[in-house]
Amino acid sequence: MPYKEKPTEKLYYTIGEVSEMFGVNASLIRFWEKEFDILRPKKNRKGNRLFRPEDVENLKVIYHLVKERGYTLQGAREKLRDNKDDVSENVAIIEKLREIKAFLTEVKKSL
Repeated sequence: MPYKEKPTEKLYYTIGEVSEMFGVNASLIRFWEKEFDILRPKKNRKGNRLFRPEDVENLKVIYHLVKERGYTLQGAREKLRDNKDDVSENVAIIEKLREIKAFLTEVKKSL
C-alpha cells in the first residue's frame, strides 16, 4: 500500500485567499470582521490580516447564514450568539452533502 500524504493545511490565510475561497470581495470580509465578534484575524506588523483555520470556519458559518440563508447581519449575530454549535453542525453537514453530490455527479459522468 503506497504512502498517502495528508493534505497540507496552512496555519494562516491572507485576506485575498479567504475572499477567493468564498467568491466575495476582500472588503466584504473586512466588513464582516467589524460586524461579527467571532472574527478576529491576526495582523502582522504591516497590518495585513492573517486568518487562522478557525477564522475560516467561522466565515463559512457567517457566509452560510448571510448569503445562503438570507439572514440580516443582526439576525445572523443573534443566531450565532444563541446557538453557534447547531449552526456550525448544519454548515458541516451541508458541506459534506455537497462533496457527496460532487462525487456522485463525477461517477455519473464516468458511466
